[in-house]
Amino acid sequence: MRTKLLFAVAAGAGAMMAAAPALSAEVHYIRCGSIGLDADRALIKKFEAANPGDTINMESLPWGTCQDKSLKLASTGDPASVAYMGSRTLKQLAEYNLIVPVEIPEEQQATYQSGVLNTVSYRDRFWGFPHAFSTKALFMNCGLFEEADLACDAPGTWDDMYVAAKTIKEKTGKAGVGITGKDFDNTMHQFLNYLYSNGGQVIDPSTNEITLNSKNTLETLKFYGKLVDVAQDGPTAFERTQVRDLYNDGKVAMYIDGPWGRAQHKDDINGKTVPIPAGPSGVSGTLLLTDSIVVFKGSGHEDVAMKFARMLTSGESQYAVDSNPGSELVPILKYEELGWENPFYKDDPYWAVFIDPISTGGPEPLFVDYKAMQTIINSMIQGIILKDDTAENLVAIAAEELEEFK
Repeated sequence: MRTKLLFAVAAGAGAMMAAAPALSAEVHYIRCGSIGLDADRALIKKFEAANPGDTINMESLPWGTCQDKSLKLASTGDPASVAYMGSRTLKQLAEYNLIVPVEIPEEQQATYQSGVLNTVSYRDRFWGFPHAFSTKALFMNCGLFEEADLACDAPGTWDDMYVAAKTIKEKTGKAGVGITGKDFDNTMHQFLNYLYSNGGQVIDPSTNEITLNSKNTLETLKFYGKLVDVAQDGPTAFERTQVRDLYNDGKVAMYIDGPWGRAQHKDDINGKTVPIPAGPSGVSGTLLLTDSIVVFKGSGHEDVAMKFARMLTSGESQYAVDSNPGSELVPILKYEELGWENPFYKDDPYWAVFIDPISTGGPEPLFVDYKAMQTIINSMIQGIILKDDTAENLVAIAAEELEEFK
C-alpha cells in the first residue's frame, strides 16, 4: 500500500541521518488547534529560560492538517522535532523507526488514570506522552422521555436502552437513539464504546493477536444492527456531530458523545448524562482515546526535544491543558495524588460519569496501518446497518482482513 511505502522510505532516510552533536538546538514543535496557545507560549519561554541556547519554534496548525504535515515531513526525512499526534499512529511510526520511545518511570506511571498508558504502549514500550484524553457517555433528552411517558432513568443494560428507544420512537415518531455509520473515524469509535461495554476487544496488545472474532463482538454487532430500527433514518449518512445536531433539534432521544457535549447542547434541552449501558457479556465501559506528544528521530537534538516533551505533558503544564474550559477533556492524571486540593472536576458530578468508567474502558486499537483498520471496521458496521450480510460473516471477514495490518 502507498502508506506502507511512504513510511518505508522515511525509515530508510531516518536511519541514514546522523545526529551530529550540537551546542544548541532549534526544536521544531508542531501542535494542533488554537486552544491553549497562550499557555504553550508561556511554557516555551520558561523552557528556553531554563535551557539557554535552545529555542522552540512552535508551528500551530489546524486539526485537519497538523498530523498530515508531521507525517509528510517524517516521510521525506526532514521530521519535526516534537509533534502532537493521535495515539493511533504510534504503532505505525514505531514500526518504521521514525519516533523515539519514551521512558516513563513506574512512579510516574502510577499518576496516570487507569488504562491511559495502554493507548501509547506497543511491544512493552511507550511511544508517546499522552497529552489529551477523552472518554464517552450517554446523553439523554429527558423531554422526549417525558413525551413518551417514560421516566428519564439511566439504562443499565442494552435491553433497557433498546426498550426505551423503541417506546420513544413508537410514541413520538422521534429517533430513540442516534447512531453513526458514515465512513468516518467516529463510526468505529461509537462501535468500540459498545464493544468495550460488552467485554470485547479488537486486538490483544500483549500478544498482537486479532481477537475481534468473538462472542463479544458478535453480540455487539447484532445489537448495533438492532438499534437501526429505533434510530434516525439512514445512519450511514451520519457521523457523531451530525447526530449531535439531531439531538439539539429534539429529533434524537439518546446518543453517545464526549464531555464536550455539554457545552455544545442547546440550553433549553432538559438533558441527563449517564454511563454507557452494559452489554450481556460486560460492564459499562468506554473508549479511552488519547492524543500524544511524540519525539521524532532524525532532528539531531532528540535529547532536547524529549526534555521539552516531558515539560509539555507533566504537572502544571498538563493540568492547564486538561482544565482549559475550551478543551472539555477528561483529566489524564490523578491530580489529587499530585497535590491539587481542588482539581476542576472534583465538585462537578458531571465529570464522574466520564471518569468512573475509565477502569473498564479500552484503548483505540493500535495497528501498523490504522486507516486500513478503520476502513475494515467501518465496513463491518455499515454491513450490519445495511443488512448486507449476517453478523457472523461480517465479523469473520473483518477479523481476517485485519490480520494483514496488525
